[in-house]
Amino acid sequence: MSVSELNHQVRHLLESSFMQVWVEGELSSLSRPSSGHWYFSLKDKKCQVRCAMFRGANQRVRSIPKEGDQVRIRGKVTLYENRGDFQIIVEHIEPAGLGALQQAFEALKRKLQGEGLFDPARKKPIPAMPRHIGVVTSPTGAAIHDILTVLARRCPAIPVTLYPTAVQGQAATQDIVRAIRNAQSHGVADVLIIGRGGGSLEDLWCFNEEAVARAIADCTLPTVSAVGHEVDVTIADFVADLRAPTPSAAAEKISPDLGHWLRQLAEQELRLGNAARAALKRFSVQLEHLRTRLRDPRRDLQEKAQRMDELEIRLGKAMTQRLERLELRSSHLAQRLNMQSPRKLLAANGDKVTAIERGLNAAIQALLANRRNTMEHLAQTLNVVSPLATLGRGYAIVRAPDGSIVREASGLSPGDRISARVAHGDIDAEVISVNDDGKMPEGH
Repeated sequence: MSVSELNHQVRHLLESSFMQVWVEGELSSLSRPSSGHWYFSLKDKKCQVRCAMFRGANQRVRSIPKEGDQVRIRGKVTLYENRGDFQIIVEHIEPAGLGALQQAFEALKRKLQGEGLFDPARKKPIPAMPRHIGVVTSPTGAAIHDILTVLARRCPAIPVTLYPTAVQGQAATQDIVRAIRNAQSHGVADVLIIGRGGGSLEDLWCFNEEAVARAIADCTLPTVSAVGHEVDVTIADFVADLRAPTPSAAAEKISPDLGHWLRQLAEQELRLGNAARAALKRFSVQLEHLRTRLRDPRRDLQEKAQRMDELEIRLGKAMTQRLERLELRSSHLAQRLNMQSPRKLLAANGDKVTAIERGLNAAIQALLANRRNTMEHLAQTLNVVSPLATLGRGYAIVRAPDGSIVREASGLSPGDRISARVAHGDIDAEVISVNDDGKMPEGH
């Protein structure tokens, strides 16, 4: 292989094997060219290693180290391929004396853990859809900007309230405690993000103070710790209900994805539409089935009227046939009389013939009157059984709210909505009182 290929593979092997490391040693050969980058070596009694700290990282260093300082660095192991130099790309540098802070961190961690402040059982659940988000951080830092950017992208409808505080220095501890209590007493947020951007252990130390830890533990709101970068760990991370590696990640964790919700809403809308159409189709089939089973009262009336017309026709035919028979008999008798034709007998029986003729006419009239009375009685009987005639006498068909016919007053209650069918139209009404003993209440 070529030298370039060899160096490239060695660099990949180093970076994938070591990731980030902490190294402590004596600083030497410090060089600060006009580019703003720092180049130096870190050594102990036996060995040394080259280091490079680029301008974007060294600008966060509060005090510039000098030759001979004992320092602790955090960085990535790599290979400078052009020269084949093994080196560390430094991301953070601090005096080695900060080991005392690390000891204090571990001591407080053990104390609070012994008191149960890190117990998962005491942690409050984070709301899946927060109505209002509170943020305890610096109003001028990058953290609030990152949080607002993420929330504006994911779910801009959620309001955010900033509870400003210092996040570095001696006064920061009490500021953070006061901001947490202000957020709790304000009572508008239902979840609270507490954090800041990255920095050294010294910069982040206010989030390792016992007062801040206890303020987070006592907070009634669900809390999210978002301090520094992914590699930074503070006491606040252990006490909070949820730990996020960065402020941006905190906003991601507690905010719903608006796009995902809109897609779910569209799916639910489609399912609802399909279900509604299926239900309407099913109800239409049921309605058509019920419509075919329901017999129209007008058909009964038409059948009764047709039956009455048939009876009238039959009566007319019977009367005509009766008259024809009587006329035929009368003619036959007249012929017999004419055949006998005794003038004396005719003269003697003239009054008798006249009386018989009157009786015959009276019988015919009586028969006609009897048939007419029978026909009128049948018409009256038919009218009595007609539902419309019943309604015309002042009665009504009352239906309950579910459409069933009301037959007993006990089936209704005051306040029920009822409908009444009268001879000409429908009436909607509300039940004021119910009397099921058959007597009208007083005042009605």
